[in-house]
Amino acid sequence: MALGTLRPWRRGPLRRRSDVAETWLALVTGVLIVVGAPAAGLAAAHAVDDGAARQPPGRHTVSAVLTEDPPARIGVDTSGGLGTRTHATVRWTAADGRTRTGMTTVAPGLRAGDRTSAWLDRHGSLLHDPVTPGRARSESIAVGTVTATSAGLLLFGAERAGQAVLNRRRYAQWEREWAAEDPRWGRPAA
Repeated sequence: MALGTLRPWRRGPLRRRSDVAETWLALVTGVLIVVGAPAAGLAAAHAVDDGAARQPPGRHTVSAVLTEDPPARIGVDTSGGLGTRTHATVRWTAADGRTRTGMTTVAPGLRAGDRTSAWLDRHGSLLHDPVTPGRARSESIAVGTVTATSAGLLLFGAERAGQAVLNRRRYAQWEREWAAEDPRWGRPAA
């Protein structure tokens, strides 16, 4: 810790309460950023993990056929990344032998009549957007990182706002003190 940051803690004729408040504000904000922001990020990541873990048990895939062309997506990368999937109606044969249809996510580039995989729950109901373990991990990392960063920036912004309030009070105090001293120096008060 630099010697200059310890000055507000020492007693002296030039020490103001606003200097002590500013030092405490910086210290508390620093501790909250170092401890609180990562804790918020971990909590958010665990919440996403818990949500993914609550996927319906007994999920399984079945072979399905697209019944119609998926809607065209303009400007979409067709490399198969997470953001490239689209919704389409598919048809599959249930365990009881009946043919069923429903809407689910499919890879881009498929057309009516193409085969794809559809996720079903243990009751044979179609899952609209199943979360894979890899996708859940990616989402939890992303959400945790964004939350931790946002919390840190929010705390930093709050510290800057508190510093601005303290500076405004100091400037007002200096104005009052100068106004009181001006007549003593032979100049009229403004």
